[in-house]
Amino acid sequence: MEHDNSNQNEHGIANFAALKTAIANGEEQSIKELLPDEPMQELEKSYLIDLAKLTNNHAIIQLLEDIPVKK
Repeated sequence: MEHDNSNQNEHGIANFAALKTAIANGEEQSIKELLPDEPMQELEKSYLIDLAKLTNNHAIIQLLEDIPVKK
């Protein structure tokens, strides 16, 4: 079981890195494809929103704000 969890975590980290790059480059379509299906940690979500605000892309900021947060 632990091995699966590790792979999932590595995928999550790679996915998060790809998401940061897509946000920095303003790649809205890539962001839609990379957004996780499950809720995100509040810290990760706020980091991505802050990153999107640097590029001032309102469509991307809205996409990120719509992500559910882990309770």
